Amino acid sequence: MYGNYLDEAAKIVAAKREENLKFEHARLTAEQKDDLLLKFHPDRIKEQFTELKIGPNKGQKAPIELAEMLQAKPRYTADQIDLNHVDYETDVLVIGAGGAGCSAAIMASEAGAKVLLATKLRPGDANTMMAEGGIQAADKPNDSPAQHYLDCYGGGHFDGKPELVYTLTNKAPSVIKWLNDLGVEFDKEADGTMVTTHGGGTSRKRMHACKDYSGAEIMRTLRDEALNRPDSITIVDFTAAIELIKNDKGEACGAVLMNVETGELRIAKAKVVIIATGGAGRMHYQGFPTSNHYGATADGLVIAYRAGAKLLYQDSLQYHPTGAAYPTQILGKLVTEKVRSLGAKLINKDGEVYIHPLETRDVNASGIIREVREGRGVKNDVQDAVWLDTPMIEMIHGEGTILKSIPAMYKMFIKYGIDIRKEPILVYPTLHYQNGGVEINSTCHTNIPNLLVAGEASGGVHGTNRLMGNSLLDVVVFGREAGIEAGKMFKDIKLADKMNLDHVTAFEKERAAAGITSDVVSPKVLPRYTHGNPEFEKAIPGASK
Repeated sequence: MYGNYLDEAAKIVAAKREENLKFEHARLTAEQKDDLLLKFHPDRIKEQFTELKIGPNKGQKAPIELAEMLQAKPRYTADQIDLNHVDYETDVLVIGAGGAGCSAAIMASEAGAKVLLATKLRPGDANTMMAEGGIQAADKPNDSPAQHYLDCYGGGHFDGKPELVYTLTNKAPSVIKWLNDLGVEFDKEADGTMVTTHGGGTSRKRMHACKDYSGAEIMRTLRDEALNRPDSITIVDFTAAIELIKNDKGEACGAVLMNVETGELRIAKAKVVIIATGGAGRMHYQGFPTSNHYGATADGLVIAYRAGAKLLYQDSLQYHPTGAAYPTQILGKLVTEKVRSLGAKLINKDGEVYIHPLETRDVNASGIIREVREGRGVKNDVQDAVWLDTPMIEMIHGEGTILKSIPAMYKMFIKYGIDIRKEPILVYPTLHYQNGGVEINSTCHTNIPNLLVAGEASGGVHGTNRLMGNSLLDVVVFGREAGIEAGKMFKDIKLADKMNLDHVTAFEKERAAAGITSDVVSPKVLPRYTHGNPEFEKAIPGASK
């Protein structure tokens, strides 16, 4: 057991477990959902957003932390960067080596392109690796891409771009086959049939998983495939992109790269540039902990915005309802939605089931925040939270289910003496996903010629809320689409004779004209977690004590 005051709180849950197991909380009505979101979702807190003063989205709102990065000083002025010394020439430059970047590199390689894959950490150090629950695809007889489309479009509050939602859902079955053929070890029945389960907001069981290591397994496979193509894919690691480069026609034609260990700059010239830099959880919006990997600092949004790319839904973030809230060592770590799809229910301090466990993520996150704010949360010295009653899983499915289906969850908690087979766990929303990003069309084009964006750095695929299992699907579907498109484009494009950073100079003038005097520089590249640093203090409560 917890071995402290939480033991008594957990006993309340245990005493009502049999009763709660039989109780099925009704789904909320549309009106109830809207009211809950309006009152408690972090995206609805007006004072946490500010109006952008410059750039393509001038006049629109953005989270305060993101706005600061979008409008910050460039790390270098244009005259400090020597574009005449080119270090890399390639057909396709892919920035980011997560699920989207590796998928893009593989498909561009398939088309005969010479690919440079630049990543600021190692290949596979990405949010793709952190995903656990599964990947959606309507490939069963009782399902269809049309039904998947309706779930996604509605789950995203009807804000998704229809052509992107269409591409996502219609490409899903072929993407599952592609991943399976590459060697992803999906959960299967003895006869080879894919095992599928429900997720929040899904009307059919279409979640394909690899136990609760789904993202790691998919990322392992994609990373290895990219690494196994050294003749066509060159990987440059520990190297971040800090600016895009344009030619005299205003087309993207490369990037300024920075070694994150030495600070040394490198110039990459390319015919097509693909941004696949992932998310922004390490910005710690509103002081929330995050489930994201160390490098998730919105760099792609920053360099694209400075170059003139339009953003879409930059004010929409996803707070996964079940981040670990105890103990401190795993604060914010993802507790996969698969735990709830297997039957674990959300319980407040009074032992009450207060909401259906598979409402959409934004609704369940808002419900947890409501319980805590209104005094029905479980008080503890890390993060006030609610219970996720994991022992219910084996009461429903039988002994051994947890070790078979969600071993990563068991291992994450047992390190700290918490056996999720026998005792509930404490959860609270964690900053999980960047719903918005650079606006794209169905083939990943932006408003800047020869600049494509794929994966979490793009906006419009999920509207203003993402369903479980659609992130892994997004990065592979649109990573592939970007790679396929780049594979067509590069054959008709010549490497630029002249390159420039005129947009960086223009951006600095725009900052000055708007009266922005901050000395903060961007992109952030990596967060700092040191004592006395405000980012550290707000992201890790009590850590400096």
